[in-house]
Amino acid sequence: MALCKRTMVFFLFFTFVSISTQQNQNRQNNSFSLSFPLVSLSLHLNNSKTFTSSLVSQPKQNREPRTPSYNYKSTFKYSMALIVSLPIGTPPQSQEMMLDTGSQLSWIQCDKKTPRKPPPTASFDPSLSSSFSLLPCNHPICKPRIPDFTLPTSCDQNRLCHYSYFYADGTLAEGNLVREKFTFSRSLGTPPLALGCAQASSDNKGILGMNLGRLSFASQAKISKFSYCVPTRRNQPGSLATGSFYLGNNPNSGGFQYVDLLTAGWRQRMPNFDPLAYTVVMQGIRIGGKKLNIPPSVFRPDASGAGQTMIDSGSDFTFLVDEAYNKVREEIVRLVGPKIKKGYVYGGMSDMCFDGNTMEIGRQIGNMVFEFDKGVEIVVEKERVLAEVGGGVQCIGIGRSEILGTASNIIGNFHQQNLWVEFDLAKRRVGFGRADCSRSV
Repeated sequence: MALCKRTMVFFLFFTFVSISTQQNQNRQNNSFSLSFPLVSLSLHLNNSKTFTSSLVSQPKQNREPRTPSYNYKSTFKYSMALIVSLPIGTPPQSQEMMLDTGSQLSWIQCDKKTPRKPPPTASFDPSLSSSFSLLPCNHPICKPRIPDFTLPTSCDQNRLCHYSYFYADGTLAEGNLVREKFTFSRSLGTPPLALGCAQASSDNKGILGMNLGRLSFASQAKISKFSYCVPTRRNQPGSLATGSFYLGNNPNSGGFQYVDLLTAGWRQRMPNFDPLAYTVVMQGIRIGGKKLNIPPSVFRPDASGAGQTMIDSGSDFTFLVDEAYNKVREEIVRLVGPKIKKGYVYGGMSDMCFDGNTMEIGRQIGNMVFEFDKGVEIVVEKERVLAEVGGGVQCIGIGRSEILGTASNIIGNFHQQNLWVEFDLAKRRVGFGRADCSRSV
């Protein structure tokens, strides 16, 4: 495996901005199926974002299926975060957004024109789009009331809906809530969707919120399913691997194995549970063929919601609760303990790091397997158990979830390499299919 070389890893930590817990599952037959390019960039750890979860009750779901009318497919480039380039507006302007299955609100960078400073060339210019509109303060989604809307909103001086939230490092992202189309071609596009138009942010990329929330891109655009194939990372400077991304039907799905989403029965308010995440039942972890002594209950939500296991495209590493992390570390120490970099903790969350011969260390550790319900597995081959974090240091791609301030298990995109991962919203399930993602179509 070749890993992307960088000075510091970026984690788009499991974003939890919950705008609404209502899930509008009444999908119409005019929903569509698309794909488009993704790009991934190396970002800095101190810019990583952890959004505070707003955990509210989940109403009864209408499970009427959504039938996509056509498919659209493209490629993406990947190193740590999945960055999709989307055509937005009329006529379309290409915007870069992080594809994040752990968050709901989609937002783009918008021009904030000043007489002395030209706008960034990559930002969206609302004045050039005939389909752009601002949401006024009296719009229903601008009235923060549980459970309908939990994003902090206010009225600006122009009586427009203003939103704001803080990143984990204390920086602020804010702007106006707007409506805008995603225009993929002259004959293919979405209706106007609610999203954020950021005028102040710690990052020059937007976010494509793809969780189960009512106002996620997938819900608003009535996408029945979406999937991506994450290739293995490259360590050559300036060289990014290319994978595939679909909105709608994936022609490769015949070979996928599926695990059901854990949503029914988790509708009451629980302090440690995110009801909008793609939550699955994980059964255990194997390392080098050995099943670790971790009770399955560690991977399932308890009465408080702690222990939830989710699939998240927006997180780089995988994160485990302490009971599971400690068992993984115990086995790694047994296998290659003398080679662990003593006194080194990467990013405050991983103390299983090495600066020796990583190929030899990987062979000694062996394959790592995440076991899910129905016999579904994610197999991480021994060549890919270590992630390069800079300075010649390689770490097991697993961190402690307590660094995120949450008691959850999160399967990040590092452990989704060479896998098709499909989120089937109509059938409430997640599918996995092994593939050479650098060649997948």
